[in-house]
Amino acid sequence: MQRISSQQPHALHDTIATRRLEAAASAALAPHALMQRAGAAVARLALALAPHARCLWIACGSGNNGGDGLEAAALLQAAGHPVCVGLLADPQQLPADAAAAWQRARNAGVRFIDTAPLLGPQDLCIDALLGLGLRAQPRAQTPDQRCVQWLAQMHASAATLLSVDLPSGLLADTGGWAPGFEDSPRGAGARHTLSLLTLHPGLFTAHGRDAAGTVWFDPLGVDASGEPAAALLNGMPAAAARLHAGHKGSYGDVAVIGGEGLAARGMGMTGAALLAALAALHGGAGRVLLALLDDGATTALASSPELMLRRLEAIDLAQASVVCGCGGGAAVAAALPRVLTQAHRLVLDADALNAIAADAALQNLLTARAQRSACTTVITPHPLEAARLLASTAAAVQADRLGAANALARRFGCTVVLKGSGSIVAAPGQTPRINSTGNARLATAGTGDVLAGLIGARLAAAPAGTDQALHAAASACWRHGALADAWPAGQALTASALARTLQP
Repeated sequence: MQRISSQQPHALHDTIATRRLEAAASAALAPHALMQRAGAAVARLALALAPHARCLWIACGSGNNGGDGLEAAALLQAAGHPVCVGLLADPQQLPADAAAAWQRARNAGVRFIDTAPLLGPQDLCIDALLGLGLRAQPRAQTPDQRCVQWLAQMHASAATLLSVDLPSGLLADTGGWAPGFEDSPRGAGARHTLSLLTLHPGLFTAHGRDAAGTVWFDPLGVDASGEPAAALLNGMPAAAARLHAGHKGSYGDVAVIGGEGLAARGMGMTGAALLAALAALHGGAGRVLLALLDDGATTALASSPELMLRRLEAIDLAQASVVCGCGGGAAVAAALPRVLTQAHRLVLDADALNAIAADAALQNLLTARAQRSACTTVITPHPLEAARLLASTAAAVQADRLGAANALARRFGCTVVLKGSGSIVAAPGQTPRINSTGNARLATAGTGDVLAGLIGARLAAAPAGTDQALHAAASACWRHGALADAWPAGQALTASALARTLQP
């Protein structure tokens, strides 16, 4: 068993792959052996989390997830720990493995109760109600009301909560809530999730990170390497060596194009472009060129003399890593045809994406880039921008973030960073990454511009190619989020402070 952290990459498997592994392992092992392994893992983690609990309440459902809880209850009871179990099923209707676990629990003397006990901060409740058994489609019946009630009592208590496989109601493949569980509350006590056999994508994106808390993993002695991963959990990138004999040309040029020309009306958007440029500069670019679409905003550069102001027409777009769209407003649309046709390495953000979504000709130019071997493109939409590009809705994008990111990568033949909790990095023909760093401190204006600039710096130093674009984007996402995770308590995280904290 291991605690999952942001340091190491991990394979993430969808429900279909997990079911195949489960069936193969069950067929190869002695009857009930796989569930017994799962129950032992649950019991072991329960004791590690709450060794002095006065009450261990295990809420068990009618499937194999409940069977895992019953196996854990039998082991804990036999070891002399104060266990009580709630069972949402007729024991005679349980699947074979779970029925055998129920019998072992009874033989061990486990106490079965119908109402939730009173739990304190030192106690532990174990959610073994639903696991992988849910689907995104609405069900014919509403959720079992006793199940909903028990979940509400678990979340409301001060006890530590341990979920088996998944927090009940969370969808394993998407991180969304199943119908009827959308309003699942956040618990008062610490949250942990023990993922068994495989790790699930839904634990690390959308609502999954909030719901799961600390994630633990036990493969139960089963090798999952033969099953293709649905995604990879993005781990810490290797540090890039900077040679003593290197020079500014060794690390590439970044050209940032943005800043809508509205200064005359007191509404300039120079800040976004300046933040992206600062991020590229502090992120290790050899030189950073800044082409502002707002001619009246050059005074903003006084505090950053390292940035090199250029007119757009004077920049050789083929020689730089171009970051376009940060604060571009409506003015960026006029620059996009040249940018899309001439830039070899391109990061498209914010207003550039909105302009492309509204113009079929620009969409065709973006798609055509995938046919040119010299061109590499990264787009960095948030959910609403992604929805515009897909002619969909933000809710639909959030309901299946992996699916939306993959669809964008296929549609435009580029690398996609779908921002949000558990940002998705996808590219055509590549296994997508789910970023493992970051927190709600990044939910402030300008941090997306910082990410775009950092991706530009990573791209400037990388060899050409779609896989290198994926690596550059994933590396930048990890570093961007890791800084937020390490941000000093009590100190406001602003985009400019974040940009200046970056390192190559």
